[in-house]
Amino acid sequence: MSTDPQADTAAAEDPATPEAEPSAAAEGSPDPGSDGTGATPAAEASPADADQNRPDEARAAEPEAGPDGSGTAEPAGAGDGPVVVHGEAGDGGPGAEPPAADDASGSEAGSGAEAEADVDAGADADAAAGSETGADADAGAEGTAEPAAGAQETPALSEAQAELAAQKIERERIARRKAEREAPVEAGAKLSGKAADLLAAVRAVESGTKPSAVYFDEAPAAPRKAPAAPPPPRPVAPAAVAAPAPSADTVEAVRAVLARGGAPEALAAPAAAALGEDAAGQLTENPWRLLALPAVRPAQADGFARALLGPEAGPGDERRTTVLVGWLLAQAGLKGHTALEAPVLEKALAQYGVPDPAEALERAVAEGSVLVFHEPLGPPVGGGAEDAEDAEQPVRLLVGLEGAAMAEESLADGLARLAAGTFDAPGGWERAAGSAPSPSAAGLIRAVAGHGLVTHTGGEAARAEPVALAAAARELGLRVCVAAHAPGGGPDPVTVAGLLSGAEGPGRDADGQFALDLLVVLDAPQLDVETAAALVESVPDGARLVLSGDPGVLGSAGAGRVFADVLAARTCPQSVSRAPDPGPLGELVSGIGIGELNQVDAPGKEVVIVPVKDAGEAVHRAVQLVAESVPRAFGIPADQVQVITPGHGGSAGTRALNAALKERLNPGPGRFGGFDPGDRVVHVPSPGRALAARVVSADAEGLHLDRAGARVVVPKELVESQVRHGWAVTAHQAVGTRWPAVVVVLPGDAAQALSRDWVYTAFGRGERHLSVVHGVDQALPHAVAEVPAKPRTTRLTGLLTALAAAGAQQPE
Repeated sequence: MSTDPQADTAAAEDPATPEAEPSAAAEGSPDPGSDGTGATPAAEASPADADQNRPDEARAAEPEAGPDGSGTAEPAGAGDGPVVVHGEAGDGGPGAEPPAADDASGSEAGSGAEAEADVDAGADADAAAGSETGADADAGAEGTAEPAAGAQETPALSEAQAELAAQKIERERIARRKAEREAPVEAGAKLSGKAADLLAAVRAVESGTKPSAVYFDEAPAAPRKAPAAPPPPRPVAPAAVAAPAPSADTVEAVRAVLARGGAPEALAAPAAAALGEDAAGQLTENPWRLLALPAVRPAQADGFARALLGPEAGPGDERRTTVLVGWLLAQAGLKGHTALEAPVLEKALAQYGVPDPAEALERAVAEGSVLVFHEPLGPPVGGGAEDAEDAEQPVRLLVGLEGAAMAEESLADGLARLAAGTFDAPGGWERAAGSAPSPSAAGLIRAVAGHGLVTHTGGEAARAEPVALAAAARELGLRVCVAAHAPGGGPDPVTVAGLLSGAEGPGRDADGQFALDLLVVLDAPQLDVETAAALVESVPDGARLVLSGDPGVLGSAGAGRVFADVLAARTCPQSVSRAPDPGPLGELVSGIGIGELNQVDAPGKEVVIVPVKDAGEAVHRAVQLVAESVPRAFGIPADQVQVITPGHGGSAGTRALNAALKERLNPGPGRFGGFDPGDRVVHVPSPGRALAARVVSADAEGLHLDRAGARVVVPKELVESQVRHGWAVTAHQAVGTRWPAVVVVLPGDAAQALSRDWVYTAFGRGERHLSVVHGVDQALPHAVAEVPAKPRTTRLTGLLTALAAAGAQQPE
């Protein structure tokens, strides 16, 4: 590699330039003596803007690092001033609070001492839009509320009545599924089923009537056998109605309470929407309920509470500690966890000044605001062969919110139901396997022929295998749907979100199930537990489900690690592709997947390294590559070149890069809220969904976008939170999509944000060419070799394993 930065740029422009012999992206740093080894000063980018292990859409207001050495914890009681909403709209601000704990990644193997809460901003911050009002819309809106069979439509329903009816129908449908396994138990005024059992058990232990060993989770019931034939298709069910806005009186009442507590009146409408019609009363009785707003942090809620309650608002106030437990679990959910280990949660409470964390946690469990679970870890220990009953079962104590717990259990039930289905594979399946385009495709077809649930893993080249499966199934007369994470990611014009909403794919019947015989889900690592639960719940008995994806890419935006958990449970056939990704790019990315940043031969300049000294030069080089070098050298238009960088903030984040790229490629005054016709943008209608589009125009309705030929209107009040310029994106926003050419920008201050799965994802987005604007020195090879993806604390693997064991013990 040339030490002259201009020579490296010329290398991208002219493949015949001998001086630009493509170095392996594996070099990790410029040659010794190069000017491009310097790291950018830390002031140029906030660490809170790093895009590590979660997307832009998943970040909410987070606490700073805590007293474990990662930062300074603010003592409880700080923040006497009024509540202030930090950060720019749509991005949230850097954390100003103590941590929840060090690292909630949890020990997947049961090493509880290593599971620490990952709620601190310093370890895992991406200046993202988690606090966006629009992007934080209820994820359930993607699902479809199904009308009860035979229900009569009521004319002239108000929006609020329609929403309540839709919610009631959805609750009844979920309740029917759960009632097959467990009946309501009078253990608490607000809970039923397993939640009530757990609450009653905890109270029994507290009262001393039962030892803790007697209330381990009972083994789940065995899954039901699938019927012989799938149900007939029926019409598409109507979509759920959007939640109504709070009334003017409710907002005004909340505004008055906020004013008394010194909080910004701008929080009145969001607070009323989050807490409901009785929001003012709730805030008056318990001011810490203000933490229901993503932009509010505990210290700010403490100041608000002291202004309303006076000296009685102490750090040990029961109202404060109960709300704080739920808030910490919600923050952990934004990091991908569906639960936290009890010691981790107690440590987090202590860092927020709670005087007795154990008592606070017990109180939250007793009140039913959180649930407690005992997860077995390995076989029982102690006791001999004759005293097997005396053996002690090692467990870890997990605490979670009811929503995530129900979603994870519903998902486990649904997956077990599909896995229990048996199929007699006719000769047509074997003939289809015999004519498959590859041995791996043939193996996948044979696995699906006789099973209701199959996983499929592989890289980009392996995506052809589920496509071949779908084609074979259609030839056999099956109703097939292939759904991808992003538009254009599969052979069918169907996304998972569109399938759930009913806008795309097959219709639903009156029971809310898809009219299909085989559902193939591509990009399965992007499924969070709530989306996956809704998806699996909608697959009818007797149908087949294939979950396909690359385990090496970044995980889902929402809570859970569904694909990894299903693979770890090993309760269904697993088809592993042997198809290698082709060319120098495929060789490079495959090496990254196993922790090796290898030097690759790239005679066609498929991989080019451009060393830079600082963030300013990184932006300049990125613009030059997109606008001039790549189009000139490879004939790829600038609008087919995508820039990817670790975060949004800093001197070389997406905001800075997009500003520079707009100035070069589509200059304009930004007369539509910062946007002009022709601007390349990313539309984020919900967390985890980043859809590429172009600005067409704007009017009183909002911003008009062209999204792959479809016209979309973003309401003007949501533009700031849902729309960003899209010449440069984060790796999370790029998951599920590929471009002819990709420019990955790695400024020096992004070194701490890099991990193996981030590099694997970013480098794998390019089809023909990859340019790496490299300013992180040895941090790149270090991240690939030694910084794996952060684990997430989840329960799905244990639930699936228990269901499979229970099914095996059930007589035929």
